Amino acid sequence: MNEFWVAIALWLLGGYSLVALVKTVAYLGLEARGVEVQCQVASGLPRFTVVGLPDKAISESRERVQAALAAMGLALPPKRITINLSPADLPKDGSHYDLPIALALLAAMGVTDAEQLGDWLAVGELSLDGRIVATPGALLAALHASENEIGLICPAEQGPEAKWASGIPVLAAKDLVSLLNHLKGTQTLAEPERGAIEEKPIGADLKQVKGQETAKRALEIAASGGHNMLMMGPPGSGKSLLASCLPGILPELTPSEALEVSMVQSVAGLLDSGRISRSRPFRAPHHSASMAALTGGGLKVRPGEVSLAHLGVLFLDELPEFQRPVLDSLRQPLETGHVDVARANAHVTFPARVQLIAAMNPCRCGHAGEPGHVCARGPRCATEYQARISGPLLDRIDLHVEVAAVSAMDMALPPASEGSGAVAQRVAAARRIQEGRGVRSNAELEGEKLEHYASPDDPGRQLLMQAAEKLRLSARGYTRMLRVARTIADLSGAETVGRAHIAEALSYRHQPARM
Repeated sequence: MNEFWVAIALWLLGGYSLVALVKTVAYLGLEARGVEVQCQVASGLPRFTVVGLPDKAISESRERVQAALAAMGLALPPKRITINLSPADLPKDGSHYDLPIALALLAAMGVTDAEQLGDWLAVGELSLDGRIVATPGALLAALHASENEIGLICPAEQGPEAKWASGIPVLAAKDLVSLLNHLKGTQTLAEPERGAIEEKPIGADLKQVKGQETAKRALEIAASGGHNMLMMGPPGSGKSLLASCLPGILPELTPSEALEVSMVQSVAGLLDSGRISRSRPFRAPHHSASMAALTGGGLKVRPGEVSLAHLGVLFLDELPEFQRPVLDSLRQPLETGHVDVARANAHVTFPARVQLIAAMNPCRCGHAGEPGHVCARGPRCATEYQARISGPLLDRIDLHVEVAAVSAMDMALPPASEGSGAVAQRVAAARRIQEGRGVRSNAELEGEKLEHYASPDDPGRQLLMQAAEKLRLSARGYTRMLRVARTIADLSGAETVGRAHIAEALSYRHQPARM
């Protein structure tokens, strides 16, 4: 007790300072780790220091915090101000530390109640006029606050996003003044409402596709089982149109899947006004994309296209035009369903369970094998062009489809009688069967479940053994071919994988380059 009064006396004499604490988070992939912002105002030469492995954005927060306080009519005390971000050995980056630093400083100055702030976690950037600006990751911060049974203080525009983490109070303030008035009880901030659920967007319909019945069938199989698919054909044959029809036949995300996708979008800063979509993501990066853009990384590690397409579709048009190392960086995510980004100062993991849909021309000129066309470079044109894609990546693609050129007669045909709506119903029915097996789709079948549900009957097994020897299927190719056969059987309503299902699955295996 005597020590307490000694500390108070030293504080009143200006020789000692009690430390104010405010909770916030550091983002590592989709993980939010707790960080404690500690502020001490002590006697000494005037100085404002931030320690605890801050990055450039955090170091610059001193200027933003000082300007925001000045906009409120407050000046920093002429003392030594030290901000410590604990744990000190955890690298920290981002401007969302502005608000917790300002609150810790205000608590140390006695402007607000330090004990009251112990029940809150704060994230947000400060503008020079005291406004609280949105930063990526509010949903992750809210989920972390929910796990620790505390409230969240965040920018007003991110209140709807934070409310998706149920069971926690959310203070969504437009500026620092209104937040302080609420904490003092002189003003009340309204509790934000949850963000809206976006309607499924209307995309391309399969009725728009003229001809291409084989490709349509393959697309239905791919959607039903979550299989990867490669379409190869001349320019203008409808490959991109077929790919754009895929979102319209895929089933909606479940509530838990929608939250999982929204977490990735939140970290990337793409969750606009807290709106959550039940539609599966569809990402189509340009073939000039770098490895960091596709798989994640950068100076501040952020999710790449393969993670932004998590639980959805990653469409790679003009597949051989991508840099080969960039394409090969997809081999691990396609197999494991996640991306590990290792850097000198960070090691983070992002989810990346995607359905890869790719399209390519058969050769550089685009018309190899087309009747009446003679390539000036001969067979080497197709062979060298297709060789840009590595064998291990092709082995991870379940369906390889030849998309023939569309003739003028095909274009004159009336629209197809069956559109995306009818196909979507069959896809949804097949997915319900697969959910009964304890997986999202047949693409996730493995081990004992694959043996139990995808083992063919005797005629099917005989054909499978013959084809495996003739086509020299790898273990991966064999497994993926069985999954496709199981999906074909699901679409036909068969309980057992038969010879016909195996035969159709084998027809979609990779074929060598042709003239």
